[in-house]
Amino acid sequence: LPTQGSLLYLDTLRAAFPQALASRATALLSWAPGGHCAPMGWPLPTLYCTPAKAGALPSRAAALRVQLLFALQTRALRVLEAGLATELHDALATLRANWPGLAEDLALGKLSPQPGLPEDDRCQLQALLVPDATRAAEVQAECALGFEGIVQRLWPQLEVVVVGMAHGTEQLYCDALRQADCKGLPFYCPFYQVAGALLGVNLWPKELAPRFLLCPDWAFCEFLPCPAEEEPRTVLLGELWEGREYGLVLTARPGEYRCRTGEVLRVAGFHKQCPVVEPVCRESQVLSVRGESIPEERFYRSLCRAVGMWPGARLVDYVCVESALLGASSGACAPHYEVFLELQGLRDLSEGQRYKLDQCLQEDFPIYKSFRFKGSIGPLRLHLVGAGAFARLREALGSPLPMPRVLREERLLQLIQSTVIS
Repeated sequence: LPTQGSLLYLDTLRAAFPQALASRATALLSWAPGGHCAPMGWPLPTLYCTPAKAGALPSRAAALRVQLLFALQTRALRVLEAGLATELHDALATLRANWPGLAEDLALGKLSPQPGLPEDDRCQLQALLVPDATRAAEVQAECALGFEGIVQRLWPQLEVVVVGMAHGTEQLYCDALRQADCKGLPFYCPFYQVAGALLGVNLWPKELAPRFLLCPDWAFCEFLPCPAEEEPRTVLLGELWEGREYGLVLTARPGEYRCRTGEVLRVAGFHKQCPVVEPVCRESQVLSVRGESIPEERFYRSLCRAVGMWPGARLVDYVCVESALLGASSGACAPHYEVFLELQGLRDLSEGQRYKLDQCLQEDFPIYKSFRFKGSIGPLRLHLVGAGAFARLREALGSPLPMPRVLREERLLQLIQSTVIS
């Protein structure tokens, strides 16, 4: 990150949360195989209570478990930082499933052997642990009471949760964490990064929806007005209009490359003449079996509305697939959507409940309803998958990048199909 970006972030964080920069008061949950790099981009290791080596382990699951253990050891946390909201989500899922073992490791000051944790690394990391029976008993007592608001109960001085991304595919996890494990805590997404380039910084950490100040000298940005014009012409920062949406064209470094990123932004306003933007969607994340082009984020809204009609259900995770990608396993009917869901609080769905999602899509998208009426798009098919299926899928991806919601890879499709329970 540019030094200016790191300094802006640190100053904004300190102004909003005065104790956030205390020494060893930040826990990092982020997997960076092959080398440690703090997602927020500054070389200040004294901020962290989690060792750098833990984030560079060969296994994502092992890295998050070890980082979680070091975070649990530090009661006086002020900041809980995750490269992605999915990483925080999966680390807390590990806490739910393995809290007795984690508490035992805390009490004994040891690091239990586990898959993906090389023995040499385990010994080096274990040397940094200190036996703490009092803290272990506290963790056991809080976990035994349930996991609603568990983050603030385990770390009562925590001020903020910092995540590397809180929009797009990561919004589902942020919403789920706000409603349950991290209830009562603000989420702060400091930076807007696209294609490896830093474009903007969030100067409003206490606001619910992230918005970013575009900084003109960090990368060269051009913008294509949306909807697309017949003869598209890019405009520059000084030509943006408040309230309009634009596709982003990026030149990360002068003369290196210029590309259309697929990002769509909305201009929310201006700060000292610089535009403030909100990410809207990615143009590539759309469902389109007959050219209907339903954006992923709007499909997600329809899905949330349908889940609200299933008593007791809470959406944990999902992916959607166009039936053509499944081949013969999708049946002989017209092209349609195949949706794979992981739910909490509901073991099965009736046919009437399953149809609610298709009904919501027809209500929200007239073009989808038209194709359904004509029979050129078949009925949506909905499948429930077992608990933890998506966490295993993220492990199989072998990448710290966000997992797409509209799946295209056959290898991943086969993996998710193998976890279907109904």
